[in-house]
Amino acid sequence: MFNGEKILADSVIVATGGLSYPVTGSTGDGYNFARQAGHNVSKLYPSLVPIKTKENWCSELQGLSLKNVSITVRENKKVIYQDFGEMIFTHYGVSGPIILSASRYLAGKYNNHCTISIDLKPALDEKEMDNRLLGDFEKFHNKDFKNSLDNLLPQKLIPVIIELCEIDPNKKVNLVTKEERQRLKNLIKNLTCTVVDHTGYSEAVVTAGGVFVDEIDPSTMESKLVSGLYFCGEVLDVDSFTGGFNLQIAFSTGYLAGLNS
Repeated sequence: MFNGEKILADSVIVATGGLSYPVTGSTGDGYNFARQAGHNVSKLYPSLVPIKTKENWCSELQGLSLKNVSITVRENKKVIYQDFGEMIFTHYGVSGPIILSASRYLAGKYNNHCTISIDLKPALDEKEMDNRLLGDFEKFHNKDFKNSLDNLLPQKLIPVIIELCEIDPNKKVNLVTKEERQRLKNLIKNLTCTVVDHTGYSEAVVTAGGVFVDEIDPSTMESKLVSGLYFCGEVLDVDSFTGGFNLQIAFSTGYLAGLNS
């Protein structure tokens, strides 16, 4: 039915998108169309979406972009994802390419005690990191601790690291104990924030979940349940990481549906 009028067609392609970017008119209608036709739809989640965190210090770092860092995502202390690349701190938590990719593995798990640990110096192992600190401390041995990290960390990050490692910022570097240095090293290699939520479909790049793909002919995109009914793009239970992969999914499945309908 369209505006109360029944329209007959030899074939119909459902290309309505998912739930992400609702300002474009993407309201998830395609999932309802699929259900009405007898199809199953898996649970839906916003994916490739910025993450909200518990810690206030993330908002203090708003706008700080980090390159060449690694992250480890844990669910109940179990590692579920690792990545390397760029990220950014926001007023609500964290975002950027590696965070968006991590959100795919956090879908449906935001109440499962998940954390994101950031290694600020992934090129250095524990021993090398300790040697780097020893070298910097030797170089700046007469400086206050708060003035000794300029060559190691971005300026905006230094006050947060000092606060978290609980070393007196006015303490002379040559008086910093081995235990304090270890705390600093552990923090640089394992800066951890607690995941509490995501920013929702309005900021999600893609919707995870959708029409069961085993109910769709992959060579034509035609429904195996209803002849002449085709599905393509985000309405399907197919999604991927950032980098154009989701666009490729939409283009390829749309091409097949159009070619065969």
